[in-house]
Formats: sequence, structure tokens, C-alpha cells
Amino acid sequence: MTQHLAETIPTQAGSTLPGWWREAVIYQVYPRSFADSNGDGMGDLEGIRSRLPYLKELGVDAVWLSPFYASPQADAGYDVADYRAIDPMFGTLHDADAVIREAHGLGLRIIVDLVPNHCSDQHEWFKQALREGPGTPLRERFHFRPGRGADGSEPPNDWESIFGGPAWTRVADGEWYLHLFAPEQPDFNWEHPAVQDEFRSVLRFWLDLGVDGFRIDVAHGLVKAPGLPDLGRDEQLKLLGNQVLPFFDQDGVHEIYRSWRTVLDEYAGDRIGVAEAWTPSADRTALYLRPDELHQAFNFHYLTTGWDAAALRASIDESLDAMRPVGAPTTWVLSNHDVVRHVTRYGGGTQGLARARAAALLMLALPGSAYVYQGEELGLPEVVDLPDEVRQDPSFFKENGQDGLRDGCRVPIPWSGDQAPYGFGDGGSWLPQPAQWADLSVAAQTGDPASTLELYRAALRIRRERADLGAGDAVEWLEAPEGVLAFRRGDFLCTVNTTGEPVRTPARGTAVLLASAELTDPGTLPADTAVWWQG
Repeated sequence: MTQHLAETIPTQAGSTLPGWWREAVIYQVYPRSFADSNGDGMGDLEGIRSRLPYLKELGVDAVWLSPFYASPQADAGYDVADYRAIDPMFGTLHDADAVIREAHGLGLRIIVDLVPNHCSDQHEWFKQALREGPGTPLRERFHFRPGRGADGSEPPNDWESIFGGPAWTRVADGEWYLHLFAPEQPDFNWEHPAVQDEFRSVLRFWLDLGVDGFRIDVAHGLVKAPGLPDLGRDEQLKLLGNQVLPFFDQDGVHEIYRSWRTVLDEYAGDRIGVAEAWTPSADRTALYLRPDELHQAFNFHYLTTGWDAAALRASIDESLDAMRPVGAPTTWVLSNHDVVRHVTRYGGGTQGLARARAAALLMLALPGSAYVYQGEELGLPEVVDLPDEVRQDPSFFKENGQDGLRDGCRVPIPWSGDQAPYGFGDGGSWLPQPAQWADLSVAAQTGDPASTLELYRAALRIRRERADLGAGDAVEWLEAPEGVLAFRRGDFLCTVNTTGEPVRTPARGTAVLLASAELTDPGTLPADTAVWWQG
């Protein structure tokens, strides 16, 4: 029944044509930080289900759920112990089914996270591999190797963990296993047929339940270079980077995704695969989106572009140019659960919020699909002053690792009330919320035409109503002064001032559709402001 719903679900605009994902606005829910239904301070599936009407009203087309699988939570659920079970902290499989069914009833699609590069060290395969010992079949499903040196006490190569320290851990019998992330996250060996068979089975399990697609974690990491060669350098690896590495973006990953595409195409309803693929270039990212592979990939090159008109235009052109030959839509994203929220990246405070509001209108005016991270529609900043004792990001505890500050973008979002936990639940929140967030709650912003929430609601409504937004693969750039972007899409114009000073509006339509800041004079574009115009 759920599968049937996924086959017939309309888009928000009422279309039942295939290819909904080409112009969809997809909202990322970080389950532990969205809504808590049982008062334990942790968000859960029932909390998500109860807030689906909010997402319908916001105007998004689909919801991407970060992991809710059975997990020891060494890395916030990205260490999966059972890919077919729900962690009790989030609920049950019945709750997951209820979320999918209710979302479909509201016209929303559901995309779930899939973590195929690694599992938890509590996964039954890995626990059995440890019990069986060297040279046994289960060990071949992971990367177990003897150590280097006379006594095997040195790691098999010089690879580093993304979270800091060696990418190898030695077990009691003397062998070492590979983990590109935390030691609790052993990497699968994707050359093993059993690993490939298992994940095709996992895909079908969730597709049968009715999910509309998968966001594929570390999609670029599954295949390692033959022989696992040394890096031969001391530069610390970056979680979100574009380095050329022997364990990322290897050509062999594409055969895996061709196999997955075959599975996705077995199901009606336009089920999709979305790659989290950090690659050296937009052209390399496009390879994941050839017609027989995946449907979308996150545009991290755009996310990492600063608030600068020339750089943004170059990134937009490069992104569109790279996707066009493979017939894939470009995606646009400003924040997610792994990066500092863009209000803070853009300078914080009043300036950062102004830029973030303008960036939202720019993103939503571009052709392709857009991703919204929970809370960005509220203008939430990064929480930068979390006490050390509450942090849970595993890289925070590595002396030579990343900055360890991903917790700051994962603080539970505020719904209502004038003090924490702001309607998140009745039992506090797993990370403390700032006292300043009362004015940023959903309730506080609803109905206020100057609020960021109402800006997003208006932008998403206009985007749905206009055929010249979302679809397509090109923009027509118009002449504009330095620091300003101006482009046309059909009977629609967008102008963006990235400078700190007002400028004369370079191009105007017949009427203002929406502006990220108050316009006292349509002939003047305020600092850090975007305007949508009727052409």
C-alpha cells in the first residue's frame, strides 16, 4: 500500500509527471534535533510525524531524514548496526512506516539516509569477523590487513582518519582494520560480492516500505585504490574537501551506482539516489549523474563559495555547465548537518542574517533542485559556545582531527515559547539551546511579514506558482555593476547585491515579487539584498 502511494503522490504543484526531483525543494530533518514526542530530550520519528504539516505549509516537496537506524551512536547514527531496524531512541519500524504514509498523504516525499561506506563495529558481520580471526570469510567483507614492521605494530599504510589520527585500528589477534572515520566505523570492502548483494537487499527493503529515495553518505568513498597505496604526505584530511585521494572518488564507484540504478528503476514512482560526493571538481561530480547512475549530487562547490558576486556567478556557471552534458539537474545547498550554519559563515549577527536571507532568494531562483537544512528557514545561527561536556561530535575528541564543532549546527530547533526547550519537547534537549532563540521560534515568526520564516514561505509559494522557476538548466545573465548579480529566467528577474553598500538597481521588472530586505526605493538595491521581479 505504501509503495502504491509512492507511485501516485503528486508534487506540491499538482503535477504527477516523472522527474519531480529535477526542481524539488528538499528539507533536511536531523531527527534527534527536530521534535521530541516522548520527553527524553531527543527528537524521534513520532516527533517528525507530528510536525509534517509544518513542512507542508512551508512549501517543500520532499523530506530527507538523516539516519534513524539501530546504532550505538558513536557518530550520531552514521555508525549503523542494523540497516533494517530503527534505533529505540527514535522509535520503531511502525513509526517509520507512519512517517512515510502520513508524508505521502500530505503530498510530501521521503528520502532516507543510507550509509554504505562503513557500518558500526557492533554490526553482526564485524563482530563475527573479529571472532573468526585472520583469513576467515567474514574478514574479507572489511579491510583487514597485517601491520607493517618486523612485529606488525605499524599500520598497513599512512592513511589518516577524517576525524583525526590513523585510519587503522589493531585488534587483539594483531591484524588491523580500516576506518576512514571513527574506529567504531569499519569500512566495508566493496569488492566483495556479499557486500554488494547486502546493500541491494537493503535498498529493496526500504523501497518496499515506500521511501522515495536515498541520500547516499560518503558516496565517493566506497572503492579504494588497488593495493591501498600510501598517501605520502602530512596534510591533514578534510571532512568536506576536494583533495585527490586514493580512497575517495575512485572510478570503481560508478559500477556500484549503475547496479543501484537498476534496483531503483524496478520501482514505480520515480525513486531517486542522491550522492554526497566530495570530488575535486564539478565535472567529476557530474560523473555520478550519468543517465544510468544516480539522479542528484550535492553541490558542495556552491556551498563553499563565499558571499561574493563574481565567485557566485562562476560557481553557478560551472555547476550548470557540468550537469548539462549528463542531463542532470544542478542542486543548490547553503547548510547541512556537517557545516557551520550560513548565517554565521556569512559574518553572523545582522549582517550574516541579511546575507543569508539574500542567499536564500538567490538559491531558490536558480534552475534545479534546492536543499533546505532544518532551522535555516528560521534564520538560526551557529551555536558556537557549547560547553565541552555536552559535545558529541567524535572529531571534537581528536587532537589532530577536524575542528570538532559540528554540534553547533545540530542544536534542536525552537518551535514555541519564551524559554528552552522552546516546544522541542517536554524533557529539555540533548544539546542546550541559546536563550536568544525565543524570538527565532516558529511561533514567534509565524505571521510576521518581516521574519525569515515568512520570507521562505513566500519564496517557496512563488517558486511553486511560476513555471519559469525551478525547471531548466540555464540563466540569462544581465549587465550589472561589480558586486551585483542580475539574471533573467523567462518572465522573472533576480537581482542580488553582495556588497555592503546600496547600489542602483541594474535591472528592474514591472513589479517586485519578493525582497529579502525592505525596499524604500525600487531604483536602489540595498546592501546584502536580493529582489525577485516580475519581468
